[in-house]
Amino acid sequence: MLTIVITAVIVTAAVAVLVVGRGRIRDRGGRGLKRRFGPEYDRAIADHDGDTKAAERELGEHVKRHGSLTEQPLSPQTRAQYAAQWADLQEQFVDSPKKAVTQADALLAGLAKDRGFPSEPFEEQLAALAVHHAHYVQGYRSVHTAARGHSGTEEMREAVIEARSLFEALVTEQPADSDSRRPQSPDVQGHAPWVLNRRHAMGSSR
Repeated sequence: MLTIVITAVIVTAAVAVLVVGRGRIRDRGGRGLKRRFGPEYDRAIADHDGDTKAAERELGEHVKRHGSLTEQPLSPQTRAQYAAQWADLQEQFVDSPKKAVTQADALLAGLAKDRGFPSEPFEEQLAALAVHHAHYVQGYRSVHTAARGHSGTEEMREAVIEARSLFEALVTEQPADSDSRRPQSPDVQGHAPWVLNRRHAMGSSR
């Protein structure tokens, strides 16, 4: 009888340790995903109606597919060309907001492709970008939506401004850069961050 009791206690203790251990592993995994994806982590949970496990499974799959992706460098000439194109679309926004948003969407897609990210479909490219630039992809998502929808001028303006963060991250962060996890100063690109705001204000006052 004593032997049976001792065996039962040992088995119960072993099961408890296993359950706690698995819980800790899942917790560490969740914290790791939340740290890596930031706002995209919360968005994934919202997309899954609050189902954290489902959201983490999806994000985990994204990391498996795209985590080992190596971003390709851009030549100085290519970087300068992209910077000039972005500055041009900002200038064009006052007269043609829809055209500027469409150009921004296409420009980001081309830039991401040149950096080594999947070119299509959009959802796959966005997922890959989220693995490596999670804090900047919402702007790209907004621009893509605006380019294909019927957003108002103010919504399109905000989308272009927000998308600029991803643009700068992709243009300024190169594999050889050390500790370059955030976009450099806009001055490096040769265009000021307030151009779109100022030009839009001037256009509104006409």
